[in-house]
Amino acid sequence: MAQRFVGLPAPDFEMETALGDGENFGTAKLSDYKGKWLIMFFYPLDFTFVCPTEITAMSDAYDQFKELDAELLAVSTDSKYSHRAWINTPRDENGLGKLNLPIASDNTHKVSQEYGVYIEEQGVALRGLFIIDPEGVVMYSAIHNLDVGRSVDETLRVLQAFQSGGLCPANWRPGQALLKG
Repeated sequence: MAQRFVGLPAPDFEMETALGDGENFGTAKLSDYKGKWLIMFFYPLDFTFVCPTEITAMSDAYDQFKELDAELLAVSTDSKYSHRAWINTPRDENGLGKLNLPIASDNTHKVSQEYGVYIEEQGVALRGLFIIDPEGVVMYSAIHNLDVGRSVDETLRVLQAFQSGGLCPANWRPGQALLKG
């Protein structure tokens, strides 16, 4: 049974990260993002086929997220060393290349479990995406199976809809009218 996250405080976390420069390591904690929007997305494994398309697409859109006062954090159950090796592998060789975001290592599987995306039989995370507001409340959660990548455009649209402060109809885009409540 899926846990309810939307509308509740995000589960706290602290994980080691490989930074997007492919050289350095760091840490990521939920408290690091207080006062900003956080787009945290889980993916199954490094060096696979769908995952690099998602991570590089999010990285390529980094400036758009930054304009919306949002930070990006990718997470998998792989080690920070595997993440760094993948960042240092060129895109045309199924790697990531340099990124505009860190990749967190949930090698204990604790964070994946707390966010309800862990597949115990496989030791990997489902594709889970969470939008967490500046106060640390989960505003959006999308979790799906492993074979289909997520849409950066839809993530941006949903973030902008939450930031509009109003009632947004289906397919709402920035600049369109909000619904009257």
